Amino acid sequence: MVVRNVAVVSHSGAGKSSLVEALLFRTGARDRLGRIEDGTTASDYTEAEKRRKISITTSVLPAKWQDTTITLLDSPGYSDFVGEIRGAMRAADSALVVVSAVSGVAVGTERVWKTADDFAMPRIIAVNKMDRERADFYGTLRDIHETLPGDVAAAFLPIGSEASFRGLIDLLNRKALLYQDGKLTEGPIPAEEEKLAEDYRAKLVEAIVETDDALMERYLADEPVDDDQLRAAFENAVHAAKLYPVVPVSALKMIGLEPLMDLIVRGMRGPQERPAVTGVDGQERQPDPNGPFAARVWRTAVDPFVGKIAYLRVWSGTMRPAEGVRDVTRNLEIRPAHLYMLNGKDLIEVSELPAGAIGAITKIPELQTGDTLAESTHQIDFGPLELPETVSSAAIHAASRADEDKLGAALHKLLEEDPTLRLRRDAETAETILEGMGHVHLEIAVEKLGLMGVKVQATTPRIPYRETVKTAGSAQGKHKKQSGGHGQYGDCWLRVEPTTEDFSFVSEVVGGTVPTKFIPSIEKGVEEARHKGSLAGYPVQNIKVIVYDGSYHDVDSSDIAFKTAAGIGFRAAMEKAKPVLMEPIMLIKVRVPEKYTGDIMSDLQGRRGRIQGMEREGAVTTVAANVPLAEVQNYSADLRSMTSGRGVYSLKFDSYAEVPAFEAEKIISARKVELARA
Repeated sequence: MVVRNVAVVSHSGAGKSSLVEALLFRTGARDRLGRIEDGTTASDYTEAEKRRKISITTSVLPAKWQDTTITLLDSPGYSDFVGEIRGAMRAADSALVVVSAVSGVAVGTERVWKTADDFAMPRIIAVNKMDRERADFYGTLRDIHETLPGDVAAAFLPIGSEASFRGLIDLLNRKALLYQDGKLTEGPIPAEEEKLAEDYRAKLVEAIVETDDALMERYLADEPVDDDQLRAAFENAVHAAKLYPVVPVSALKMIGLEPLMDLIVRGMRGPQERPAVTGVDGQERQPDPNGPFAARVWRTAVDPFVGKIAYLRVWSGTMRPAEGVRDVTRNLEIRPAHLYMLNGKDLIEVSELPAGAIGAITKIPELQTGDTLAESTHQIDFGPLELPETVSSAAIHAASRADEDKLGAALHKLLEEDPTLRLRRDAETAETILEGMGHVHLEIAVEKLGLMGVKVQATTPRIPYRETVKTAGSAQGKHKKQSGGHGQYGDCWLRVEPTTEDFSFVSEVVGGTVPTKFIPSIEKGVEEARHKGSLAGYPVQNIKVIVYDGSYHDVDSSDIAFKTAAGIGFRAAMEKAKPVLMEPIMLIKVRVPEKYTGDIMSDLQGRRGRIQGMEREGAVTTVAANVPLAEVQNYSADLRSMTSGRGVYSLKFDSYAEVPAFEAEKIISARKVELARA
């Protein structure tokens, strides 16, 4: 059986799922054409996808064309779901990159292109939405050339544009493909398009011969190269990821689908034609169904009726029901009772999964995304899926005590299903923080918790402010209490100073004014007071504390007395050392199309950001800036709004810096009210 496993990828809004739907309908895989607006597409079948009208998970959808099974992996376009995108591309052998003829190459397009480069994947570029107002194939083609690295060439040209888009020019075969009422007819190239077609055919031929040394010699010697040789060299070049052809299409009008599928069948590589897959220790697995079994879990999902579903890409060997294999990552044996192929939301039971198959197994809760499965006697480890760092976070609060009891287990399931989510407990703010790839990603995660029967509230996490001092300050800490019997007496003089270290404590006591045995108690008292701060109750950092004098009582002095005295002295010394509030500063890198650069820089400066630099790559610019965390906690939604979803960013901690006085006053006042209520 001839198979093509193709990841369909794009930036959000390029019409990827509509194109997949049109391909399924044209091949007869579906008997009706679904619409995203109606929530009837094969790809977006979950309630969240129908409601939001975006792809959230990767759908695996088979179609048949020319005796070839084309397995389409329709992945999300939103960068929030990068885990789904990376998983789909890792499971596929080739990629269909969809670009909008209206908006051109976007940042998300660049990201999937870079991933395809990392995996050395053959690619076809479909310029979709050719029927839309302001569609510009040639402008988009220039954008592709300027932005996406590699040898890109138009294999077809559009006939007409916008509402008049009615067909394609096949450059290699010098013919027109015309559509009328959904039917395709072939004919001569329109006379008014002949000159343009010959110009672009020359560019295509030049791109083809550059991939073939023998043809190049004949071409340079002005020897004739017949069309059959050109077609063979073209298909070989696409297959080897040396040339990336561009095809104009309209998913809505169903124009260009047949030549696109012909190109997928002829140019894309099959599972048995790809190079060996290498494990972390250098071992290789050839794509041989008769070799030792090896597969990777590229996605997991939890179905309320089926249970846990593990999506597999079989790299070598053949998997059969009830045969034991080893989860090398978890170091455990598994024995799946049933094997399935995938068709959207449906699981179709099969008798085996050979090398090249994209299938699934169910009801093995231990399996997680990225796990390697192999024969026990021929083990290999493909390593984890590489995923970027999170950029957004939300504090998760259980709605009730009953929900709190179930929250831990539900979060565990959520993290198993989606490895791009992170969970941490912030000891300073006493909050459970869920981190993800964007605000939509986190909203979906909260919805999933609700489907698991756990109601939660998601709030903006508290900022972990700090306190420090700007100068030195000294004060006495004295604790004296007399009651019946022994009293309490502790007396110490402390000096606080700014330092580059987080914290240090030094004793300069001489003459025994404070016995050595009480110095550790003083340090402990300072440590406890330091974590409660003196300005607004936030931990104090970058401070040095020196105990240099004091007194004691032979009977009433004790560890607890000196510990209490140290806390009193520390707070008093802090007040004299000009305490200030500190806030976390993040390094943010924002990648946007060049036309948005000015708006992004202005917005970041309005968020008290300091621009650190700009780097231009083709039509895309990366702006780096240091900006307070408090100003970018909801940046994901804001950036999407500013750039119509065409910007992406990364965020990591850089340093702490003093909060401006006007901001500090508001923060301190609010904090004091909060502490008083507590």
